[in-house]
Amino acid sequence: MRPGVRIGVDVGKARIGVARSDFHGMLAMPVETVKRGEGDIRAILAHVTDVDAVEIVVGLPLSLSGAETASTADAREFAGRIAQASPSARVRLVDERLSTVSAQRALHASGRTTRNSRGVIDQVAAVIILQHALDFERSGGTPPGALLVPDEGSE
Repeated sequence: MRPGVRIGVDVGKARIGVARSDFHGMLAMPVETVKRGEGDIRAILAHVTDVDAVEIVVGLPLSLSGAETASTADAREFAGRIAQASPSARVRLVDERLSTVSAQRALHASGRTTRNSRGVIDQVAAVIILQHALDFERSGGTPPGALLVPDEGSE
């Protein structure tokens, strides 16, 4: 497992969930829900700077069949903007199928309703995305997803 803190990002149309890992990449934890729009990239990069993150893991919402959707294109574009703006942290796109559904189920199981948990759902989804990426790397020894190269798209 590569050392260093990672930031997890769940890109939504209205909100962006942000999570972070510990330095050793064992555990993902919620950080914040950022309102989508002006200043959103700056807010995410502030977290990257605060924890000296080495990588930003952005969830790529594919359909259940694995096909790309309008949300996939939006997440790719958003991740590209992060990669352009981040001078030090690498950006990786990882499959995030069902992360929001899993987050809603987890919150419902804890007694929270979707209505009173909208902002928290995005953070939990970011935690799920990041934790899956951490677990994948720890079990397989290879980084998760696809590295996004600024100006060149993903590999």
